[in-house]
Amino acid sequence: MSYNENEPDTFTDKELQDAILNFVIAGRDTSAITLSWFIFCICVNPHVADMVFEETKDVFGLQDSMQGYTFEEVAKRMSYETLSTMHYLHAALTETLRLYPAVPRDGKVAAGEDTLPDGTRVKQGDRVSYVPYSMGRMEFLWGKDALTYNPDRWLKDGVFQPESPFKFSAFQAGPRICLGRDSAYLQMKMTAALLLYFFRFCIVPQHVVRYRVMLVMPMANGLFVNVSRR
Repeated sequence: MSYNENEPDTFTDKELQDAILNFVIAGRDTSAITLSWFIFCICVNPHVADMVFEETKDVFGLQDSMQGYTFEEVAKRMSYETLSTMHYLHAALTETLRLYPAVPRDGKVAAGEDTLPDGTRVKQGDRVSYVPYSMGRMEFLWGKDALTYNPDRWLKDGVFQPESPFKFSAFQAGPRICLGRDSAYLQMKMTAALLLYFFRFCIVPQHVVRYRVMLVMPMANGLFVNVSRR
């Protein structure tokens, strides 16, 4: 919108409204679902929550939460630049998406005849599906520990190392790659950093987490957790 002020008529109000609505609708359920699975993962792997807590302290120059910071005081230290240096949190969220992609299955319809990389011929109008949920759990792609939640697999010397989107396909790949990927990471990192700095999470005993398979992949009955201050 600011760019439009300097270059009048670059975008119409209708185009801006459509762009905003696209981000809101596309990012609402997917980001919420990913954060739910992230909380589930850090409950099962509490050392990851502790690592995120320590990273948050270091990046934002905070002391232990007992020092009495408010949510507002911590939030004011957040910026695109500081959040971009939170490599471990980025890796933890990406590892969540590898095992629990918000959109577990997707497909495309061929606009014309084509040949897939393995030689398979595709005719115009054919539907080709891919399954990020299965791809994220394949040993030949991720190794023998493919089913293990391990954010460290994304780090080298503490720095996040992205994989090819054709291997890690939670955000699609190629011309159709998700336009809101960076925005989604930014929102999820802000939320996760604040929550894990102030709180600990523990799954309620006897609560069973089940999938609810739809276009997206939420939990069937939500995630029941006990929350306590750090």
